[in-house]
Amino acid sequence: MREVALAERYQEVRRFTEELCRPLAAEDYVVQSMPDCSPAKWHLAHVTWFFETFIAAPNLAAYEPIDSRYGFLFNSYYETVGDRHPRPKRGLLSRPTVEETYAYRRHVDRAMQRLLDGGVEPLEWLVTLGLHHEQQHQELILTDFKHMFGWSSLHPVYTARDVPAARSAAPLEWHEFAGGLAWVGHDGSGFAFDNECPRHQHFLQPFELASRPVTNGEFLEFMRDGGYSQPRLWLSAGWATVQEQGWRAPLYWQERDGTWWNFTLSGLRPVDAAEPLTHVSYFEADAYAHWAGARLPLEAEWELAAADVPVDGNFVESGCFHPMPAPGGSGLQQMFGDVWE
Repeated sequence: MREVALAERYQEVRRFTEELCRPLAAEDYVVQSMPDCSPAKWHLAHVTWFFETFIAAPNLAAYEPIDSRYGFLFNSYYETVGDRHPRPKRGLLSRPTVEETYAYRRHVDRAMQRLLDGGVEPLEWLVTLGLHHEQQHQELILTDFKHMFGWSSLHPVYTARDVPAARSAAPLEWHEFAGGLAWVGHDGSGFAFDNECPRHQHFLQPFELASRPVTNGEFLEFMRDGGYSQPRLWLSAGWATVQEQGWRAPLYWQERDGTWWNFTLSGLRPVDAAEPLTHVSYFEADAYAHWAGARLPLEAEWELAAADVPVDGNFVESGCFHPMPAPGGSGLQQMFGDVWE
């Protein structure tokens, strides 16, 4: 990667994080809707802390932090420090203010720009890691926004989106794979996180994979057939969770006058039967698979099937921020974008 391209990439990623926060009101920046979520303000500061701590401060002799306490405040540790438990209590950080948090980003960006302008070939891998780290947090930002807004009976709209015309899901087909010895893990080209290594062989029995993800409409059939009330479909820990937490539908689904609605980043919408199912736990996915006479694919099976599929799909750049129905056609669909698998 050329140094100029790296500098442009840095600016692009940093700018996009702030664009994702643009629809927020000041009151939204500090909300932490559950211990595993983080406030928008913390996300903005934490990814900046990475560039400051690991790149700018060690490599710029004249670098001065805007506030030396930020190194403690925005670290990503989990352990207890005295009587403080940082992760579950990030929503208590009313200070620094939103304005001060953005000033922190500008301060570190100026320092990073000086480094990038001077040539950072030995640090290119670390800058690249920081950019992928920030992109991870961009995904978390949207996830946390949705959870935060999902608590409100006002059903806030993060971004407006036209309601699409009624659509049908692409027919579900099954594709056969011979199995055998398959290579899985990072192949050594391009960026990868350490948990994608080492590349190794995995023996697989012959298997089949569905041509697309399960749809909302198919999961509705599971629900109408009493899927949430049949213990034989569930793993024991899953059934215990269903009983303890009263699960009866995917997260963000609400039933009103016999009709199911889905809270999205564009507000409350009627459940679209053609869209891929999202926001279910492993337990729910496994119970559905048992009900449908199938099973969930192994990670290595999915990786083998996806190896020759072009990396194309509905990604964040589309600005939709919501999964779309499978487009139809031959072969495997929606292997990338739309949903986690």
